Amino acid sequence: MLLAMLPFCLCFSAADSVKAAESGKKSNVARKFSAPDKPVYATGRSLRNHMDNKPPQGPVGMARAVETALANNPSLGAQEAQSKSSVDARKSSRGAFGPKLGMTYSAVKQERKSSPATSRPPELGTYSWGVEISQPVFQGFRLLANYQKASLQEDSDRASLKNAELAMTGDVQTGFLDYLRARENARSEADSLARLRDQLKITRAFYDVGLRPKLDVLQAEVDVSQAESVLVQVENNRDTALARLNTLLGLPATANVEYVGALEHVPFSLSLEQCLKIAYEQRPDLYIAAKAVEIARKDQKLAQSDYYPQIEAYYNINQRGNTPDLQRMGNNGSHQATWEVGAMATWNVFQWGVTYYDDKRAGWLVTRMRQEEENLRLNVGYEIKSRLLAVREAEKRINFASKGVTQAREAYDAALARYQEQVGTNFDVLDASANLTRAQAELTGARADYLTALAQIYVAMGEFHPDLLKP
Repeated sequence: MLLAMLPFCLCFSAADSVKAAESGKKSNVARKFSAPDKPVYATGRSLRNHMDNKPPQGPVGMARAVETALANNPSLGAQEAQSKSSVDARKSSRGAFGPKLGMTYSAVKQERKSSPATSRPPELGTYSWGVEISQPVFQGFRLLANYQKASLQEDSDRASLKNAELAMTGDVQTGFLDYLRARENARSEADSLARLRDQLKITRAFYDVGLRPKLDVLQAEVDVSQAESVLVQVENNRDTALARLNTLLGLPATANVEYVGALEHVPFSLSLEQCLKIAYEQRPDLYIAAKAVEIARKDQKLAQSDYYPQIEAYYNINQRGNTPDLQRMGNNGSHQATWEVGAMATWNVFQWGVTYYDDKRAGWLVTRMRQEEENLRLNVGYEIKSRLLAVREAEKRINFASKGVTQAREAYDAALARYQEQVGTNFDVLDASANLTRAQAELTGARADYLTALAQIYVAMGEFHPDLLKP
């Protein structure tokens, strides 16, 4: 009885060591990272036909657009499925610690002729039924390493889902800002076209009374035609940006959604050191890289398990008979029952260096993962620095562009007034109108670039910030 209980005690003690080792690893990682492996959207995504998704009701701001994309985008659904599969993979590897129950049943019909006849096989055949319970006692730490590896992979896949959600947040915010930029450019070009049409009417009126030459009218008409062509282009860009944004939200490209928002300036006061500190603590890809190193170490443990013997305990029962129900019947009938309990150890003592070099190979992979982790940390520092410089650059451009719009509008008003008083030329008005349109486009671009850089630096820091218009 004690011999039968020993494997189970060893198994449960090994399982306890798994929990202890796993909790120790998680506590070490927790000192370096602030739980970046927790997904943002945790209610689950279901498989469905996204072409049938209904557009959100009412106006959709940036935060609501991000929320809709996190819930509906099928690429995140695929990543979530991968994360859930790793959960079941961990549970599967945990089940390897427990006993295994096997059952066999066979039926054999045999005819044998001999002279002289001595013994004959049973007329109905031979039937056997067996049950075996086996319990791994020691597998060279293979089971333990497999379980720890699956647990690490689960954490890594969960962090990958968080990383994909952050990337999707940045993509949606960039798409949202591109749409606002295109919409503002279309409005600016429409205003420019309205100004040019008004100027054409004034020029024609002056020409009709003989105060302006035909050349002014022709030039005004050319500028109107060019402005109409440009307006068609910017409106197409606006509609394309709208279709792209709908697609990111998991909606049909033709969905009619009312996106609301403005390219407002929101201050960003974090220093480079603060941004780097947040990034090193929260970026999911750094967490994934750390997990990759641990997974590589577990792979090395698996390779090293062949150095040790494999021990397994077993208990089986076998019954044989000449009928399907294993009961004795007839003159040549028989019934036999046996049971057996024992342990078996196997050990590959020498394999021509197979295990040794496999261990060395796994060790070099650990070194590779560590080098890649360090390289990622270096790239994170560069990315944060470049994103912060982009934010500062766009912020300065906003100030310059705002002054440029004010000056361009004053210049246009002055040129128009001079033209109406017959002391200025039509070319001065048209040139001032073009400068005003260009200045407005530069201001719109600077504001959009600033908010885009803001979205990118939040993603680079691993910070979930769905609404950029809130500090």
